Amino acid sequence: MTIPLSILDLAPITPGHTIRESFSGSVALAQTAEKHGYTRVWYAEHHNMPTIASSATGILIGHVAGHTESIRLGAGGIMLPNHSPLVIAEQFGTLAELYPCRIDLGLGRAPGSDQTTARAMRRDPRASDQFPQDVTELQAYLRGESIVPGVQAIPGAGTNVPLYILGSSLFGAQLAAALGLPYAFASHFAPDSLYEAVATYRRAFTPSAQLAAPHVIVAANVIAADESADAVQQFETVRRRRVRGMISRGPATPDYTDEQIDAFLTTTQGAQLANMMRYSAVGSPVEVRAFLKDFAASTQADELILAHPSTQIDARLRSVALTAEAMAGSLV
Repeated sequence: MTIPLSILDLAPITPGHTIRESFSGSVALAQTAEKHGYTRVWYAEHHNMPTIASSATGILIGHVAGHTESIRLGAGGIMLPNHSPLVIAEQFGTLAELYPCRIDLGLGRAPGSDQTTARAMRRDPRASDQFPQDVTELQAYLRGESIVPGVQAIPGAGTNVPLYILGSSLFGAQLAAALGLPYAFASHFAPDSLYEAVATYRRAFTPSAQLAAPHVIVAANVIAADESADAVQQFETVRRRRVRGMISRGPATPDYTDEQIDAFLTTTQGAQLANMMRYSAVGSPVEVRAFLKDFAASTQADELILAHPSTQIDARLRSVALTAEAMAGSLV
């Protein structure tokens, strides 16, 4: 059988393009994914990041849903401690009523930002400690079985929007297992605990009303191009841009050249940053297929969610199409 493929989209704001063009790119990406048989497209909640436009995640989901027909769309994820469970139940309940059987709700406990931005969002520093209870409260709202006396999510109640726990550590794996929810690991940027977390989740999984058996989603970066050399060049551009963003802080930061970034990548700190993109399939369709096939087999994944980070939208769309065509029927 063929392993399901999905997409993680951050609505990237790339050099020389506007935010509106970023949203248009996200629509085109979802339409391409729908055409090529992808299972779902998820959007991540991030704040105060100049290269990411998916901060108002639910609004973006609704916009893309209105321009597609059947593909599932959702959050990968909503950072629940930034919000009240009731408000998220109402928002995603609204989406589920507008687009039945198409909406997912992935949940994380990180702020999706730095601490200064978290304070600007009025986030309580202790909010993440309540994450398990907030997930349970949210789930109850969506089932129409509120555990808060006298309070119902309208819309939301009875929609049973499926929940997913996102994580990059053992905490999320343990919580997803205890609640009987699918688990998605952010191995596209936090690879170190992948195998331990997946093993922990599978070992401790308890069946639930939503899920009878474990369901593991693992993430990877993908740049597929017709020519391997083109894909490698795109990857180098993406990696330099990512590293440049991580080490650049404030208006006084130097405008690092590509040569300076490449030199930095040879240092210990640079190698640590480069390691964040360890799970990246880069090359021709044949090369990408080989990487993803081995990755799915070694992690025993039930689904792959792929971030296509090329800086140009045409290259991202081509990567999405080539990957789907390469993977069709390739895993047996």
